Amino acid sequence: MTETTRSLPLAGGSLDVRIGGGRQGPALVFAHYWGGSAGTWDAVVERLPAGQATVRFDQRGWGTARALPGPYHLDQLADDLARVVEACVPGPFVLVGHSMGGKVAQLLAGRRPAGLAGLVLVAPAPPRPPATLTEAYRQGLSHAYDSPETVRHALDHVLTALPLPEALRAAVVRDSLAAGAAAREEWPLRGIAQDITGVVPGIEVPVAVLTGERDPVEPSEVLRACLLPYVPHATLTTVPGAGHLLPVESPDAVATALRDFLARLRR
Repeated sequence: MTETTRSLPLAGGSLDVRIGGGRQGPALVFAHYWGGSAGTWDAVVERLPAGQATVRFDQRGWGTARALPGPYHLDQLADDLARVVEACVPGPFVLVGHSMGGKVAQLLAGRRPAGLAGLVLVAPAPPRPPATLTEAYRQGLSHAYDSPETVRHALDHVLTALPLPEALRAAVVRDSLAAGAAAREEWPLRGIAQDITGVVPGIEVPVAVLTGERDPVEPSEVLRACLLPYVPHATLTTVPGAGHLLPVESPDAVATALRDFLARLRR
């Protein structure tokens, strides 16, 4: 799929936005996980129809957007996502958010932006923080990306259930380290524990949720308890054998879910 890169001015600087595909919509607008990048979605985008419109970018504080100043909290990330949509998507769109990006997408969807046609949440952080998010847990999580060694430990013991090819594994490690301290710490220390249950009832579009069968980060039971009661029209699908990093572990399953979701919207 051919992509062009557009430099988009926003608060504090600019953002490189990758716009791909063609005119087949609604456009898919991707938001990556804590430690991810636009590249997290490579294998998913490659499996989509050639004409499918796509939009993706590194979120503020990460990768090519590392130099953008804070704040890096969820509301700022949702504002950035809204700016990308307004500037780069001329028609209807579907937000596709993974983990932290899923919570950002929920925040924006709850604002009911013009043109929003649907929401696909991939192993998302739920709107109501589960009781397991203790202060001790969050402090420990904040050090998961301190070094290449800690990232590899997180990959092997927390983030993935399926083995990654070495080149992909190395790319994930690089992405996880490509942030300044303030951006890296914001999510585990504050964002992950932010309660957005007052916002998500505003989500009125179709919602599909994907969860990995072996995901210890956002397991299906947490999503059933902390997301589905607040977005009751959402559908939940489990990807067999997969862990938390569904876009890189199970890109076929994610791409299939996106194609099926778009097909349902077009009926």
